[in-house]
Amino acid sequence: MPVSPDPREGHGALVVPVAALEEFVRGRHAHYDPAYLSADPSFAHAHITLLSPFPSLEQMPSERDIVGQILSAATPFAFTLERVATFPNGIIHLVPEPSEPFAALTRALVAAFPAYQPYGGQFGTVSPHLTLDAVGPGVSEQRVREWVAPLLPAAGYARRAHLSWYQAGHCRTLAGWEIGPARDSIGG
Repeated sequence: MPVSPDPREGHGALVVPVAALEEFVRGRHAHYDPAYLSADPSFAHAHITLLSPFPSLEQMPSERDIVGQILSAATPFAFTLERVATFPNGIIHLVPEPSEPFAALTRALVAAFPAYQPYGGQFGTVSPHLTLDAVGPGVSEQRVREWVAPLLPAAGYARRAHLSWYQAGHCRTLAGWEIGPARDSIGG
């Protein structure tokens, strides 16, 4: 059973990048938590999480292969992001339509890696989403909806997934896989 990751040491996340919203989400990171801005050009600040926390896989070649097998067995798919919503914990996000292909990938990954539950199991059922911001002083769902409106609807195509590493001052992409039959890997 994995130990809950120490945020000072970082954690991994399997994500699907969403290029259409990268500039917006990167800007919100710059505002709230600049230590989590990445200089890695392949790092996806804007993404839909498939499974987090997840290990770095640096010393786990068989697990890296399993992730690749799961993703290569899936079919790439188009999605749209237009509906802004807020979770009970105040996270303002976009809901992908359709969301089921993301949920199916999460279920397949959890089945292969049952020790790694989405968000450490703290939320029960997890809904696929792209985080935009959080409710706070001067930030409401309506305000974020206004900020992001010029970018919506945003079209996406899930053809690639990354293993991203989140650590203050060291965010980077560790690996990448194609979704669908052709698979390759980046990073070590």
